[in-house]
Amino acid sequence: MKKINRKRKKTNYTRIVNNRFITFFVVFIILFIYIFVQLFNMMVINKNKYIDDLSLLTYSKVYGTSTPRGRIYDRNYNLLVDNKSLKTITYKKEKSTTNLEMIEVATRLAPHIDIPYTRISDRNKREYYCAKNRDKCNKLVTKKEIEKVKQLKITTKELEELKLKRIKPKDLEFNDEELKIAYLFYLMNKGYTYEEKIIKSNVTDTEYAYVSENNTLLDGFNTKIDWERVYPYGDTFKSMLGSVSTSSQGIPLEEKDYYLEKGYSLNDRVGLSYIEKQYEEYLHGEKDLYEVVNSHEMKLIKEGSRGKDIVLSIDINLQKEIEKILEEQILRAKQEPNTEFYDHSSVIIQDPRTGEILAMASKRIVNGEIQDNITSLLMQPITPGSVVKGASMLVGYNTGAIRPGEYIHDECVKVAGVAPKCSSVDNLGTIDDITALAKSSNVYQFKTAIRVNGQEYYPDMKLNFNQSSFDTYRNMYHSFGLGVKTGIDLPRESSGYSSKDKAAGNLLDFVMGQYETYTPIQLSQYISTIANNGERITPHLLKEVHSSSNTEEIGKKEFEFERKLLNKVDTKDEYMNRVKEGFSAVMDWGYGVGYIDSSFRAAGKTGTSQSFIDTNNDGKIDTETITSSFIGYLPRENPKMSIVVTSPDSSHPNSSIDFASLVTYRITGEVSRKYVEMYEID
Repeated sequence: MKKINRKRKKTNYTRIVNNRFITFFVVFIILFIYIFVQLFNMMVINKNKYIDDLSLLTYSKVYGTSTPRGRIYDRNYNLLVDNKSLKTITYKKEKSTTNLEMIEVATRLAPHIDIPYTRISDRNKREYYCAKNRDKCNKLVTKKEIEKVKQLKITTKELEELKLKRIKPKDLEFNDEELKIAYLFYLMNKGYTYEEKIIKSNVTDTEYAYVSENNTLLDGFNTKIDWERVYPYGDTFKSMLGSVSTSSQGIPLEEKDYYLEKGYSLNDRVGLSYIEKQYEEYLHGEKDLYEVVNSHEMKLIKEGSRGKDIVLSIDINLQKEIEKILEEQILRAKQEPNTEFYDHSSVIIQDPRTGEILAMASKRIVNGEIQDNITSLLMQPITPGSVVKGASMLVGYNTGAIRPGEYIHDECVKVAGVAPKCSSVDNLGTIDDITALAKSSNVYQFKTAIRVNGQEYYPDMKLNFNQSSFDTYRNMYHSFGLGVKTGIDLPRESSGYSSKDKAAGNLLDFVMGQYETYTPIQLSQYISTIANNGERITPHLLKEVHSSSNTEEIGKKEFEFERKLLNKVDTKDEYMNRVKEGFSAVMDWGYGVGYIDSSFRAAGKTGTSQSFIDTNNDGKIDTETITSSFIGYLPRENPKMSIVVTSPDSSHPNSSIDFASLVTYRITGEVSRKYVEMYEID
């Protein structure tokens, strides 16, 4: 039997333990030294740095509410939109605040503020009752209904709705004092939960002073100087200037992500429409920056600034005169026969050289009352009629279907499957292209289009459908801005209506402006392009941007809108000049005589088109009407202005009286005279 050496075993075990202890002790000493060094570094060597870092971590900063927006001026620096200061009472709920605490401070404030509490709704009363009497409201639902929430059979929101619904009417019989508190509670909860709410704007000095002096007793309530937009020229051009959200509205819910990414707060005031929305980036001010001292006090560390000022291309005095002319002529037209379906006319004046819009107006009559209708200039296409024949003629020249000066016999055209199509008079005889424009010959355009289609006209011929013919005409129209968006600097714009109907006969309607529809702003870009020798310029309303100033004077100019060339119409100068010669003939001896004073040496084109409307709102077109239009520019040698006047449904041919209103004729004459009077055109 082998003998075991127990003493050696014991000796080895002791040595292992001792070695581990020494290793642990060494590691401990190293860690202790490391920690000591770090503490010494933090508390002695870099003490100030870590104090600053701690301050940054515990530092709380907040932004103030929206500062006043920039002002808006017209081209002559007449002030169109300004800000008016308002003393305001606000409320901002802290996250730890309960409903009962809110009711408590509302009860304190209610006797000292005048609010329209009679507007309170039944739901507002029920919500207030439940907030104040939570235990009673909890008993209005059964244990089984509460269990359904746990089982996810109904939502918590649905359970709360059951409570509100079951409150008895007698429990909602509040006296005036209680109604006032309930309405105030509603205002405190309106909108986003933890965002600042406007409780009352334009408060009295007494109300403002009470809240300011009792700030610590009215937890969450505060005072501030807010603002609202004011319009020195009243309603003139007001719709196109656009609107701004209130502090209680804040940023639109559907655009929340967009604005939050740009650093906005939920309750920031933003432009909601048209110019205010389009130029939000300039008009929006920079907010005050505060350091939070305690729950009731803040220290201003960076003062905000008003938004930048913008100058528009609009001449507000010309705009005012045009709106007045429209109102007078619309009322006059409504006294004439055959105008029962007529309700509005529109005008646009533009500088064709720069694209600047000098005036744009539209007025509608509803139940005898004149209303603004300016948005129709961008969004409501009309059937243009013969005003498009300048573009149609260029297609003929470009394709070689006709030559400048070529004579064509004007007669009623009859193609298979289509009723005879004639000019405005049955037969103009044999005419050249200038006469065709001056006398608005449909037939000249029909026969040209048939050639563009690869055929030659003869009576009862079959007109083949050729998509390339439509495309050729459309492409030319598009190069003028017809059927495409003009690029105007506004948030919304229609591109008009483009038909997909492939009936061959529609080509004949197309070339005389009876097939597709265009907006007045598209017609303005079209005639401006002709006046500008084929250069298509972006129409625009912004002229300049200026820095904000602390005085009544406008600040330093920071930006000026530059003329933007979109394209040059693909045609020869010879052909464009031929169209311009035809437009001059329209005014000298054609159908445009008398529209504009001959001494102004204008060029232009009249248009009369068939329109079809639904008169009884049953979804079916039942009545044919006539839409009258005019486009032009002056002076013809060096155009400084272009003009568009449209009057949809100004008469209807299926009347027992043969009468067509001259409302477009009268408006064109008066507007052009007013322009020349104000701008002294030679």
